[in-house]
Amino acid sequence: MPIGQASPVQPFKGLIRPPGGVCARGTWQPSRLCKNRGMELTWYGRTCIRLRGKDAVVVNDPYPAVVGPTGRGITGDVVTYSHPDDAPLAKKGTGKVSRDGGTTLPTSLESAFVLDGPGEYEVHDVLVTGVRTYRDAAKGAERGRQTAFVSEVDGLHVIHLGDIGHELTEEKLGDIGRVDIVCVPIGGALTATRAAAVVAQLDPRIVVPMAVCEEEADCDEALKKFLHEMGAEPTVQPKLVVTTASLPTDTTTVLLESRGKA
Repeated sequence: MPIGQASPVQPFKGLIRPPGGVCARGTWQPSRLCKNRGMELTWYGRTCIRLRGKDAVVVNDPYPAVVGPTGRGITGDVVTYSHPDDAPLAKKGTGKVSRDGGTTLPTSLESAFVLDGPGEYEVHDVLVTGVRTYRDAAKGAERGRQTAFVSEVDGLHVIHLGDIGHELTEEKLGDIGRVDIVCVPIGGALTATRAAAVVAQLDPRIVVPMAVCEEEADCDEALKKFLHEMGAEPTVQPKLVVTTASLPTDTTTVLLESRGKA
C-alpha cells in the first residue's frame, strides 16, 4: 500500500547554521570536540546512506538489492528514494511500497515515512528538500528522472545526489542551497571529471563518494580517477561522526567502507 505524502512546509532558505565539525572514527580526528555525540553517516553500498541524528534517522536509497529484503536490521524514521528500484527482489503486490509504487521497502523500514519526489517537507523534525534531477545528461531521456534530497540533520545540510548523471544548472543550485556534505555517485553516468565538477558547484566541506559500478574492478578504477580529480588520498574508514565543532576549511574527501556487505 503506498505510503502517504508529508505536509509541505515553507521554504527554509536563509537559516543560520552554527559552525559544524567532523570526526572520523579510527582515523581522522581534527578536534577534541568530536568526542561529543553527533550525526553518524554510514554507507551501506551503492547509493544507500544512513544519517543518524540526535532526534531522527534518515536512510537514503535502501533498495532491497543493496540491504536485502529484511533490511538487515537497518531502521529509520525517514526514507528517501532517488529513483524507482532498478532490480526489485520482491514480487509485485507484496510488502509496503514507496509512494510512486516503484520500490518495495525492506521490512525493517516499513514503519518509516517515505519520500520519493520533489518538494519541501518536515518529518520528525527533519527538514528535507527534494530537487528534480536526472540519471543522465539528456533530462532523463536515456535513464529516467530522479530526485536529489537535501536533509538538515543536527544543523548540518547533507545532499544525497542519488544516481545523478549531469552537472547542475544555476536554477538547481538555487533550489539546493548551501550544503555541508555531498554524497556523490562514482562509476555511474557521471565520469570522474564530471563528478568532481558537480562537487565544485556545490562547494561542500565534506565529500562522500558512493561507488555504484556493477563490477568491483570498474569501481576501483572510477574511484581512483575521482580521488585524483579531487587531489585526495583518504584512508578507508567505517563511518563518520559529524558534529557542529570543526568542519574542515577546505573541501575534504572521506572514503567509507560499505557496511552492507555480507
